[in-house]
Amino acid sequence: MARPAAPDLPPLGLTGAYRMRWKRRRMLWRALRARRQMQKVADRTRNIPEDPLLCFATMRNEMTRLPFYLEHYRSAGVSQFLIVDNGSTDGSTEYLAQQPDVSLWQTRASYRESRFGVDWLTWLQIRHGHGRWCLTADADEILTYPYADSRSLRDLTAWLDRHGVAAFGAMMLDMYPKGWLGSHSCTPGGDPFETLNWFDAEGYTWEYLERYGQISIRGGPRKRLFFLDNPDFAPHLHKIPLVRWNRRFAYVSSTHTLLPRHLNSVFDARLNLPSGVLLHSKFLDEIIRKSAEEKQRRQHFTHAERYDAYYDGIMAGPDLWYPGSVRYEDWRQLEQLGLMTRGSWQ
Repeated sequence: MARPAAPDLPPLGLTGAYRMRWKRRRMLWRALRARRQMQKVADRTRNIPEDPLLCFATMRNEMTRLPFYLEHYRSAGVSQFLIVDNGSTDGSTEYLAQQPDVSLWQTRASYRESRFGVDWLTWLQIRHGHGRWCLTADADEILTYPYADSRSLRDLTAWLDRHGVAAFGAMMLDMYPKGWLGSHSCTPGGDPFETLNWFDAEGYTWEYLERYGQISIRGGPRKRLFFLDNPDFAPHLHKIPLVRWNRRFAYVSSTHTLLPRHLNSVFDARLNLPSGVLLHSKFLDEIIRKSAEEKQRRQHFTHAERYDAYYDGIMAGPDLWYPGSVRYEDWRQLEQLGLMTRGSWQ
């Protein structure tokens, strides 16, 4: 899959630059207010080492995934996790509070009204992430990258530092089982990708969006099965999960888009930057129950009414596998398929 080159960022002009600056300030002001919604459960930030790699996440009821998630990122070089628990009832809160490298906050405030947890995390990044490499990854997002079997994320961030690069892009790849959704279980704490070991290798669109200067990626089984008639509603798959943070930075839309605008150029082919893939474990057997719950909670989409048919489709337990599905092997396979690149990191 050939990566497109984004055109040079057009000048915003005085009015455009002013609007972007004030938008970023509004995002930061929202984060400042949102800090009042969080209560400390376990604060171990005094143990953060010099020049750390920090991982930030908002979670709710992720006990099935948490042990694997923590071990994966510990092995990759994460120094400490800063997690906001949004009202878990499955033991996640208690489990996280016991982990010696987790600092935990809790809130029962609206996930949707917090810009899907971004306001809470932005405050923690302002407070603890300034000048540090910060990874933002949900419990169902497992980052793989070039040389993941022999080099750590600290090796990657060292390379990015040497080349003056402040952000690393990754495409989210929906992983799924062969067979009906809901019929394949994963042992709590186990590797979800022993169950979810298929993905779409083709059918992705890459589109340059001028406003924020990013390349939008769409495709995969969700677009193929649920949004074929409304492709503009299909989930965005481009993300910027790893950033050398500055307290003046702000995510605009989940981890898809950042301000300042120049940080969104991570997929521009002309820059020859490495990129990764976020293996997405959304489609474990619990997806049926969670979809029914989220359809009622209406916390996961700005225009929730547009996605009722999507939730209904998931709850029907379809088989996402099709003859074009590819069985997952490793990062080299993803690179060969054009879903990630080493760029000039050799």
